[in-house]
Amino acid sequence: MYKNTSGKVLRRSIAAGLLAATAMAPAAAHAQSSVEDRLDKLEAMIMALEARMDAQQSAPADPQTQAAVTEMRAAVAETRAVAAKQGELETRVAAVETSDKSGFHIGDTKVTLGGYVKMDAITARTSAGQLGGDTFLRDFLVPSTVPVGTGAGSGWDTDFSARQTRFAIKTATPVGGKTLGTTMEMDFMVTSGGDERITNSYTPRLRHAFVTYDGWTIGQTWGTFFNVGALPDTLDFIGTTPGTVFVRQPLVRYTTKSGLSIAVEQPETTVTTATGGRVTPGDDALPDVVLRFDKKAGKSAFSIAAIGRQLKVANDDFGLGSDSTLGYGVSVSGTIGVGAKDDFRFMVNAGEGLGRYIGLNIVNDAAIDPVTGDLDAIASYSGFAAYRHVWSDKLRSTIAGSYFKADNPVALTSASPTDTVWNALANVIYTPVPKLDLGVEYMYVERENEAGLDGNLQKVQVSAKYSF
Repeated sequence: MYKNTSGKVLRRSIAAGLLAATAMAPAAAHAQSSVEDRLDKLEAMIMALEARMDAQQSAPADPQTQAAVTEMRAAVAETRAVAAKQGELETRVAAVETSDKSGFHIGDTKVTLGGYVKMDAITARTSAGQLGGDTFLRDFLVPSTVPVGTGAGSGWDTDFSARQTRFAIKTATPVGGKTLGTTMEMDFMVTSGGDERITNSYTPRLRHAFVTYDGWTIGQTWGTFFNVGALPDTLDFIGTTPGTVFVRQPLVRYTTKSGLSIAVEQPETTVTTATGGRVTPGDDALPDVVLRFDKKAGKSAFSIAAIGRQLKVANDDFGLGSDSTLGYGVSVSGTIGVGAKDDFRFMVNAGEGLGRYIGLNIVNDAAIDPVTGDLDAIASYSGFAAYRHVWSDKLRSTIAGSYFKADNPVALTSASPTDTVWNALANVIYTPVPKLDLGVEYMYVERENEAGLDGNLQKVQVSAKYSF
């Protein structure tokens, strides 16, 4: 009787434990360890029973007890299998949920969609002439187009636009133990299409199209000389345009894990003629070469870049023979963390023949001597500073200013090209819900050419932007 009772009691005890363990199996993935712990305890109980049976040498073995042990061992093994399958299922579900939040898969390739929808309402006035109506020059600041001289100023001209809206698609595919990535992005800026009378529709344009793999970047994207991470938080497309390196072009770049990058990029020489006009000869033979080093330190990040260029014209452009000269420059930029959330951003640039790289081509790379056909690289100096203050989780502001100075060879360019241009701005941006920004910004710009003629532009911009 003792043996039979003992077997029944133990069998019921183990069965109750198994039921409890099985009930726990469908729980969330983090409960998996507690299921395993319970099963380990049950196996320990079975081992104790077997030891007890072995110790009862003087009594015949109880068949019911032996059957209970065998039955319980099989039940424990089955429950472990159920728990393992449940844990695997939870892991797969979690992976699917994560994938759904950040993209989807086509085979081994993860696809991510992104971009934003942005609406700008801009009212602006100029002091010395007018910007043409229905032109992208009213959508954002292009420093070299601010009217100068004695022309009649404009009133406050108002335009609405959604042209900055953009869409991007990215992929990531495991290849050889590394990730092969692609990016393609489009928007509707500076393109032709509809007008403001009826449809306000515009032609899409390609912004980025490149491949990345094991430190290599091949395709069209931000130029290596341009530190996009230093751009201030503004409503205008660039904001501190006069003092900013800004270029996007085809390139081949390699970046080491230490932060050193070397790139060869699309060459394009812009030349100022004797009348102040611009010519792009298309005679370039060598790519622009850029070296850059990036360094992070806590909440701060810094970048220093150097560029070397061959500026060239050939016989068939001006009928003056062929010539080439060297263009070069440096750019130092960065973001410095201030306090818990604020930051200071800056950029300083200097060189000869930087032309199209600075401020949306404020001046050209070089001037040409109309007699000899010799090229003279144009020197320039520029930079910006911006401070962003975070008032709360939903409110932030930026104040910023930038400056550009050119040293045009007036004897070759006439006095019409830009000598100096500067601007200042301030904004307030409110984020009522995540990824939705509502803001207002005021900007003042002043430009002077080599003849001493000047003019200013004032702009008030209200924007709504939702990123996805």
